[in-house]
Amino acid sequence: MMSARQKHLNQALLRIPRRAEGTDRSTLSATYVTAGSFAALLHSPDHQIVYGRRGTGKTHALLYLSDLLTGTGDVAVYVDLRTIGSAGGMYSDSAQSAAVRGTHLLVDTLEAVHDELLTVAVEREVTDPTGLLGALDALAAAATEVKVVGEVAAETTVGGSHESDEGVELSGSPRLSAGRRRTVTAESRLVRTGIEHHHVLFGPLTRALRGITRALGGARLWLLLDEWSSIPRDLQPFLADLLRRSVLPIPGVTVKIAAIERRSRFAAPASAGDYLGIEVGSDAASAVNLDDFLSFDQGRSRARDFFAQLFFNHARIRLLTMIADPPPDPATFVEDTFRRNAFAELVRAAECLPRDAINIAALAAQHAHDEPIAIGDVRRAARDWFLRDKQTAIGTNEPARATLRGLVDEVVGHRRARTFVVDQLAAERNGTIEDLHDARLLHLLRRGIADPRRPGTLYDGFAIDYGCYVSLLMDDPKFHVRDRGDWLNSPRGVPPEGFNPGKIAIDPSTL
Repeated sequence: MMSARQKHLNQALLRIPRRAEGTDRSTLSATYVTAGSFAALLHSPDHQIVYGRRGTGKTHALLYLSDLLTGTGDVAVYVDLRTIGSAGGMYSDSAQSAAVRGTHLLVDTLEAVHDELLTVAVEREVTDPTGLLGALDALAAAATEVKVVGEVAAETTVGGSHESDEGVELSGSPRLSAGRRRTVTAESRLVRTGIEHHHVLFGPLTRALRGITRALGGARLWLLLDEWSSIPRDLQPFLADLLRRSVLPIPGVTVKIAAIERRSRFAAPASAGDYLGIEVGSDAASAVNLDDFLSFDQGRSRARDFFAQLFFNHARIRLLTMIADPPPDPATFVEDTFRRNAFAELVRAAECLPRDAINIAALAAQHAHDEPIAIGDVRRAARDWFLRDKQTAIGTNEPARATLRGLVDEVVGHRRARTFVVDQLAAERNGTIEDLHDARLLHLLRRGIADPRRPGTLYDGFAIDYGCYVSLLMDDPKFHVRDRGDWLNSPRGVPPEGFNPGKIAIDPSTL
C-alpha cells in the first residue's frame, strides 16, 4: 500500500509540464511561485524588460501576469514572438534586405496584436465595443502603412556628346569639299557609399492605438512580448523603435518584454546622432533580471523553501485525483517524497533554475520508481540531464567546450571548489565565459567584487554547474567539493580574511 502511494507521489513529479506555454492558464496561476519581490515588481505599470536565461520562468511569469490582469479587469495581450509570421524563414534570410525583413516583422507583430485585441472585443465586455472595433479596423489599415526605409548607395552617370563637320577642300573647286562627321562623348561616374541607416515610418499607427485605449475606458492595456530573443538581432531595433515611437508614449499602455540578455539588441545607432530602438533605462523604465531573484543570496533555506513550494503546487493538482490523502503542505510533500538530504541535493543540483529542477526531479522519480527519491537517484538524474541537455548546448562551440574543460580541471580538480572569480574585462575579452553562462553551465553568483589592492579592477563570481562534476561524486566515494568560495552566496558577500582576487582569479585565455 505504501509503495503504491509512493509511486503516485513520484508520478506526480513525472507529470509536471516542462514548459509553461503548454499549460492552461488556470494551472499556471495556481502553480506560480514568486521569488522575492519579483511578482510585485512585474505588476507595476512601468514599461519593463525582463531578462533571464532559459529556464528561469520568464514565460510562466508573463502568463501568470496575464491571468492576474484579466481578473482585475485590465486587458492583457500576450504575444509569443516565435510564432509570428515566418520567424525561421524570411526574417533570417540574408538574401532579403533589412528593410524588407524589418517591414514584414513589424506588420506580422501588429497583426498578432490585432488578432488578440479582436478576441477581446468579441469575448469580453468593454466600455465602447463599437469604438474598439473601429479602432481595430484603423490598426489593420495602419499596419499597411508601416515600413522600414533607408539610405542606399547611389551611382550617378553624367554624359554628353558633341558633333562637328571636318571638311577637306578639293583642288580646283574652292566651294566644293569632302568631309566627315566626328562625335565626342564625355562620361563621368559618381558613386556614393557609406553606412546604410534605416528608420521606420509609422503613419497613423499611433492614432489607431490611442483609439483602442479610449475604447477600453479605464482598463489598462498590457502588451506582453515573450521570446524577444527569437527575433534576428539585426531586426530587433526595428521592432523596439516601433514600440518607442508608437506604443510607449500612449497613456494607459504598459509594455513588458521577456528576453535573454546576451541575445538581445534593443537599440542601434542612426544618422545625426539619433538611435533606432529603445534605450534601456530611459525609454523602458527598468530592466529586471530574473536570474538575480533566483540567486537566493539570503541563504540556502530560501532556495529549499522556494522549490518545495514549486513542486508542491504542481504535484498537488495531480495528486488530488490520484490518492486519497495527498500531502497537505510543501514540507510534508518533501518529507514523503524524498529520503533524508535528497531534496537538498536536488536544490543544489538545480542551481536555482526552475526548469532544470523540474527535469532533474522527473528523472530522479523515474529512477526511484516506487521508492522515496534518494541522493543517488538525484545524482544519476543530474548526470543524465547534463549529458542530454546542457552539454549538447555547446556541442558545436569548441572554444566554450575547451574553456569548460579547463575550468573543471582547475577549479574542481585542482582547487576542490566549485566557485571562482574572473576579472570582468577578462570575461569580456573571452566570450566563452558568457557562452557558458548562457548555456547554464556556469552560474553568476555576484557581480562587481572589488579588490582593495586594485580599486580599479572588478571581478565577477561564478559557480560551476553541478552536472560538470556529479560523475566524480558518483564514481569516487572520497571525492567532495569543499565549500571554499561559498562567501559568494552569503548575505553579506564578504570575502574571507586575506582573500586576494588578483592572485586566485582565473584568466580564461590561459585555459
